Amino acid sequence: MNPLSDSVSANFLPALLTGMSIDFKIAGIALALGLALGAPLACARFHGGIAGIGAGLIVGLMRAAPTFVVMFFLLNVLPHRDAPSGVVIVAVSLVPYAAAYVADSGADALRQFHSGSPLACLLILPNIARAFFVLVMSSSAGAAIGVPEGIAIILRQAEKMPSTGAMLGLFAIGIVCFAIPLQAGFAVIRLIQRHLGRVALRNRTHVPAGGKTLPAGS
Repeated sequence: MNPLSDSVSANFLPALLTGMSIDFKIAGIALALGLALGAPLACARFHGGIAGIGAGLIVGLMRAAPTFVVMFFLLNVLPHRDAPSGVVIVAVSLVPYAAAYVADSGADALRQFHSGSPLACLLILPNIARAFFVLVMSSSAGAAIGVPEGIAIILRQAEKMPSTGAMLGLFAIGIVCFAIPLQAGFAVIRLIQRHLGRVALRNRTHVPAGGKTLPAGS
């Protein structure tokens, strides 16, 4: 008899997959709001001046905002009758990180574009995709307030395990379930970055038969 298979309920994997979909939903909401807030800050930082200084200060504050502090602040400051769902609260608590990341990456992309490197500017796309996967992993903070996301499902099932070995086996299943889509996503990001890097290098320089490196288009 296998203690792990005997103790895991039949609906564990369906519940885990449903919980993981909530993780991805939280990350999607956080990234969308982060893009909406971070894009203007990126423009302000690129143009500089007083607006750029103010944007830099705001980004610094958002970068330092702990997710748990923001989450529990939202949970306790909003009237219960008007409070949004736990999913929305967790997503909003991740917005400071998402917006700060977008502001930093966006300002750098604008500098690359302004310097005549449009392909280097496009590297912001895999960077934003990487931020999405980081947000997926960070969305497990929702377990602290009862959001039925993937980690919460695993922890709930772990309480029913009869032994430490069975519990470790359960955690291993959860790690594999999360690792497959995340690692696949990171692999795609690396391929995109390498491709853009090679295209940018080919367009930047041209090596003729004589071996002398010349600017592209010469």
